Amino acid sequence: MEKLPIKTIVEGLLELQKTGESATLLGIGPMSKNCVQATLELSHEDDYPVMFIASRNQVDADELGGGYVNGWNQFTFAKAVEEVAEEIGYDNLYYLCRDHGGPWQRDKERNDHLPTELAMELGKQSYVADIEAGFDLLMIDPTKDPFEIGKVIPLDTVLERTVDLIEFCEKERKTRNLPEIGYEVGTEETNGGLTSTATYEMFILRLKDELEKRGLPMPTFIVGQTGTLTRKTEQVGTFNFKNAYDLAQMAKQYGVGLKEHNGDYLDDVTLLEHIPSEITATNVAPQYGTEETRAYLNLAAVEARLAENGLIQDASNTRETLLVHAIKSERWRKWMVGEQKELTVDQILTSGDDQLQADILDIAGHYTFNDDEVKSEIEKMYVNLKEYNIDGQRYVVDHIKRPIRDYAECYNLKGVTTRIKNISK
Repeated sequence: MEKLPIKTIVEGLLELQKTGESATLLGIGPMSKNCVQATLELSHEDDYPVMFIASRNQVDADELGGGYVNGWNQFTFAKAVEEVAEEIGYDNLYYLCRDHGGPWQRDKERNDHLPTELAMELGKQSYVADIEAGFDLLMIDPTKDPFEIGKVIPLDTVLERTVDLIEFCEKERKTRNLPEIGYEVGTEETNGGLTSTATYEMFILRLKDELEKRGLPMPTFIVGQTGTLTRKTEQVGTFNFKNAYDLAQMAKQYGVGLKEHNGDYLDDVTLLEHIPSEITATNVAPQYGTEETRAYLNLAAVEARLAENGLIQDASNTRETLLVHAIKSERWRKWMVGEQKELTVDQILTSGDDQLQADILDIAGHYTFNDDEVKSEIEKMYVNLKEYNIDGQRYVVDHIKRPIRDYAECYNLKGVTTRIKNISK
């Protein structure tokens, strides 16, 4: 299938909004190869484009520390997606996207309080690898400044860094004679940031002015705050329909799509509100990692039952291994609330608090899928279950497909690739 630029997809969605035949795209965090497979299978079966939104912690250049997902850098990530696509005979549109690219976007860079110049340099280095690996969309997000925590990052600073980084990326792309790419700007996490329509429009107008001065393209997406917020494994925000609708109309005036972040664990009522609110895309990531962890725990429970009944002699230690590695990863701190954020690894391991441990496993299990010991136990479990006609890997992929399918149904995604192609002719 001919690859349409992501900008064309968004323009098609904005056009389809006039007839009520539009959809809200899904930006899916590539939490594992199983997640990639689940995403591509559904996109293939139901004829809609998908975006894989990789953060710098998940996928990055080896010299910058690589990624926790399969140890992927930009090239091995692109290759892995391509391989899955070939395996399943994929014939739709997928887009490789950089989520939260830019300075201080790796946890280590922020924690180390890297000076601005060095952080910008590393952010640029990461973007060059994105461009060379064929990414279709780059999010330009210079707002994770460790020197501004708890303060409102001046909009002037955000604008200046955003335009500088787009100019840099465009220069690198053109030097390599590569096809056009899309840009995503703004962030839901700017303190006092792009939440009100007045601030949002001012940001768009000033951005448009600066980009035009330098002969640079308008972004494909601008992120706006719709009220969503993910904590632990729950949606703790409240979707604000009016704000979402107003921001979407504002963005549309400039030919840009509104992108929503933190779209995990939304209920059906909220999901169904996305079409009338005219949001063009939603990012969902941790939910799929959590669903994959839950799938492994279900399989481990079945394996334990078979072992109790004497059918399996040497059961794997999947649950315990996942649990210990999840706790030791300490990546759960980002998602926890209150005093639990400050607990030490030893305190948790020796607490005897089964609920706390289960919560951490639910939140942070997916950060450990690439650990050798975890992979080894899962493989052993698969072999044990196969003896009794359970295809563990197939079950895991199907389990991840469930929440993706829920969103796709409410977001009117079925058949939207064909609808976009028909009006883009």
